Amino acid sequence: MPRPTKWRKIENLPRVSHFAPQENAADGENILKLEELEAIRLKDLEGLEQEECASRMEVSRPTFQRILITARQKVADSLILGKDLRIEGGHFTRQICPVICLSCNNTWEERMENLEKIRIGEFRCPECGSDQIDCQNHATRGGGRGNCLRNCRRFGHLQGDARSELGGRGRGQGAGRGQGAGRGAGGGRGQGAGPRHGS
Repeated sequence: MPRPTKWRKIENLPRVSHFAPQENAADGENILKLEELEAIRLKDLEGLEQEECASRMEVSRPTFQRILITARQKVADSLILGKDLRIEGGHFTRQICPVICLSCNNTWEERMENLEKIRIGEFRCPECGSDQIDCQNHATRGGGRGNCLRNCRRFGHLQGDARSELGGRGRGQGAGRGQGAGRGAGGGRGQGAGPRHGS
């Protein structure tokens, strides 16, 4: 079974996604993938060394070299032969996130753009088909805040656990912000220490 293609990390989305010659257009068009555009941006626009470019995209140097060569060929073909150049598709992500299936313990790297589907149960494990998928850092740390919290804010598990462990409606265990008068039941907002009201 072939290994799945590794996600290519990109930092920028194009402002313009379609370029066409003004006149005498040739038949056909070239489709430039977003990771190919990113390779051109890093190497030819920012002038970075290939090793740094590969590191920024989180791929190997040979993989980056292949992406760059293909991208340059497409751009050259469009410029010289007058073909349309359209930027779309590819195997890219704005952030690579480690995830785990809670049913079969399969782990893999997933694109951040799929986290919303995972959160609402519309994404399936490629091994067992389960929809019980969580952030790997979150799951392995017992529900704590994993390393990818900053990039997983759309992941409902990470937002919900810390804010609703005490139950109820609000920040304490009862309705509102506490169990008694004011904001707490003798200790502030819920069960912790804090400002008292009505004492």
